Amino acid sequence: MAAKDEDTIGFYTDNANAYTTRGQAPDRPHLETFLAQLPGGASILELGCGGGQDSEFMLAAGFDVHPTDGTPEIAKAAQARLGVPVATLLFEDIDDRERYDGVWANACLLHVPRAALAGIIGRIHGALKPGGVFYASFKAGEAEGRDTFGRYYNYPSRAWLENLYGQFGWMSVGITSRQGSGYDKMPTDWLHVTATKS
Repeated sequence: MAAKDEDTIGFYTDNANAYTTRGQAPDRPHLETFLAQLPGGASILELGCGGGQDSEFMLAAGFDVHPTDGTPEIAKAAQARLGVPVATLLFEDIDDRERYDGVWANACLLHVPRAALAGIIGRIHGALKPGGVFYASFKAGEAEGRDTFGRYYNYPSRAWLENLYGQFGWMSVGITSRQGSGYDKMPTDWLHVTATKS
């Protein structure tokens, strides 16, 4: 199964300017926790960088950040903001092997169809060095579906994610929950997953 949903990609293509200029702040609490687990200057792959606010925070902290996004228009806007190359990268095209100390995937893998998510996590696992750290966040739920903008979400439960991550050789997997919101400004239950490679 494809790892992308055409309607979701279409939404981000059509709304790239609004999405990247809304003044979103970096996710400091989770960024700081993530970065504290990495060596100084560590190499980090960011997936789905959006407007670039999280990469901007990591670059300012001295890390070797490689920001990417699956929508060319959004990657271009992030590159203008950051002043560093931002690659257009679809999740199914991740093919690096043991290259990164960390992978940061804030609020992006939640758009991967459930049937394709294990394959994507396998690619991320392969791209990490031994001891590397992988962070991802998901909108919690019990069944996949779409939001009011027509975007696809996999809406996993904690148990579903535990089973999914358990298919790979992580040294540890931690899942925390938090109330928040998103682009739709609706109250949202979020699941935050941090996994460390053996």
